Amino acid sequence: MKQYSAPQTRALLPYPALVDTLAQTVQDYAEGLIRCPERLSVPAPDGTGLLMSMPTASRDLLVTKILTICPENAGTDRPTIQGVVTCADARTGTFLFSLDGPTVTMRRTSAISMLGIRLLARGPVRHVLMIGTGAQAIAHADALAALYPHATVAVRGRSPERTEAFCRQHSTPSFPLIPEDAHDGPFDVVLTLTSSTAILYDAPADPKCLVIGVGAYRPEMIEVGPNIVQNSLLYVDDPIGAPTEAGDLIQAGVNWQDVTPLAAAFGNPPPTSKPVFFKSVGCAAWDLAACRVVAAHQ
Repeated sequence: MKQYSAPQTRALLPYPALVDTLAQTVQDYAEGLIRCPERLSVPAPDGTGLLMSMPTASRDLLVTKILTICPENAGTDRPTIQGVVTCADARTGTFLFSLDGPTVTMRRTSAISMLGIRLLARGPVRHVLMIGTGAQAIAHADALAALYPHATVAVRGRSPERTEAFCRQHSTPSFPLIPEDAHDGPFDVVLTLTSSTAILYDAPADPKCLVIGVGAYRPEMIEVGPNIVQNSLLYVDDPIGAPTEAGDLIQAGVNWQDVTPLAAAFGNPPPTSKPVFFKSVGCAAWDLAACRVVAAHQ
């Protein structure tokens, strides 16, 4: 079985191919063609580490992501989150390759946001606001650079110093990032990319601005406030996981009957007169999409 490092995994998952493959995989998942049970979390007896297993199966591939989360590694040379994604042929059971788990998570999560933009944005994407300066912000900056290279991307961090440092570190000559206060005018897309437990964005809901919530992946977390949630058309990537994971929606007390799966937007875009909030919570099936991209080139 081939084993790919983090840099190799990144190179094997170019955003154009990953987003296209996710588009098909999202529809397969909605049609019941992909089995994706609830993830299994097993804490170590002494509470120092956590093992997570996320299996998923389709007619073509059998995929499992295994992660370890060890908070005590913070401040050391060992990552807090480590893991692998294994991929086997569904017909023969032959293991084909393994990918770096955290890299797959970063790439497929930002690619789902890009698919949301493709399906739900109201026009050309010229001005984007990213709220956050962590790993997901890095991944989303890479995705935007690959797919929307002519967009202006502004960044809001916890402090002006963190914002400026992020922009300086992750800008390229062909794709500069700027602090939010250096941008004049409205945004076409706003991306929230943090693990905040306090509202970070709650501007008036605007039909011209697509808001995508990527962080707030637990009920006690929140990034996007009820002013937006309660006055927008609501979409989620995974309607099964969202009711227990989508903090923004849970805290706004939404009626889940009013929440639409992203898959429904294929061929049926939302009306342009209504604001849209897309909540991404993630799903093991999206790891399978990443493996499909790699398997297609084996």
